[in-house]
Amino acid sequence: MAKRIVLLGSTGSIGRQTLDVIRALPGYFRVVGLAAGRNIELFTRQVEEFKPRYVNLVDSEVPISGCQFLPLEEMACLPEADAVVVATSGTAGLGATLAAVRAGKRLALANKESLVVAGEIMMAATAASGARILPVDSEHSAIFQCLAGERQAPRRIILTASGGPFLGFSFEEMAAITPEMALRHPSWQMGKKVTIDSATLMNKGLEVIEAHWLFGVPFDNITVLVHPKSIVHSMVEFIDGSVKAQLGRPDMRLPIQYALTFPDRLANHELPALDWANFNELTFGPPDTERFPCLRLAIEAGKKGGTFPAALCAADEVAVELFLAGRISFTDIPLIIEATLGRHRNVDSPSIEEIKEAGEQARRVAMELAARTVR
Repeated sequence: MAKRIVLLGSTGSIGRQTLDVIRALPGYFRVVGLAAGRNIELFTRQVEEFKPRYVNLVDSEVPISGCQFLPLEEMACLPEADAVVVATSGTAGLGATLAAVRAGKRLALANKESLVVAGEIMMAATAASGARILPVDSEHSAIFQCLAGERQAPRRIILTASGGPFLGFSFEEMAAITPEMALRHPSWQMGKKVTIDSATLMNKGLEVIEAHWLFGVPFDNITVLVHPKSIVHSMVEFIDGSVKAQLGRPDMRLPIQYALTFPDRLANHELPALDWANFNELTFGPPDTERFPCLRLAIEAGKKGGTFPAALCAADEVAVELFLAGRISFTDIPLIIEATLGRHRNVDSPSIEEIKEAGEQARRVAMELAARTVR
């Protein structure tokens, strides 16, 4: 019987690639629910092709023939859904992610912010409901695969980072970075927000927080290494000194498919294979947190916990939006985030309402601070 899939965020980068995987494996999946943002034209084509029973477009009822409108949180809990893919970006996916977890769903999670801002709540709900979170991020999918079959906790997790397009830039060169430059990632094809976060290394900092919650590993046991070729997606070191690594082409369809088919692996001839004859070196090095302070800021916020990660994500969303609009410089992004966090009043073990309130407050503060630096 085909696995019945609900896909939230179908018109974004991860959503489109999820549908690529489903399309490449005919008969294995059936899409029962699709939800998207504001790309009505693409969403309409997706609905026509995959014929879901349930739809949602920006939480407003859209009359689509043969489909029933459902709010996101209801769609995430559909009894007939075998798996829910959360491919929404930012903190907008928090409610639907939590609803799916509380309903005990198998969750293919690409929305890292849900775990970053509400990791304690998410993992407690997962334990209570029996839900299964399968990571879609290539790095966390790699760790998940490396830990499969292991009975002891790892000594440490090693997250790899491409370093982004500005790895060798000087401080002076970074001040002149434009949005167009920052959107040209050397390895991955992603949405705009994630691409900018990758360029600042904020994305890697968020992944550290996510790994902490997903795998129950202390922050001090998580290491970040810069690996420009993006072939080793992450590694796990064990107590005896041995290391497992998961390797593959930098293609998000690989971890997406694994999350959807786990524990099976299916042949998909559209996915790229490694050509070992063309790899004569794989290099690794420590990140430069002086030139890329967003990594440090994210890890510090994760260690402080409470509502600090929510404030971090909100301030980052504001700063990235303003940078993409050409209103602040690339190097202003970490300055705005750090100043916002400096004003934050933390709430330990927050509720979802307190997390949302902290995010809203941080957005207001970040906008106020950014107004002083707007070009």
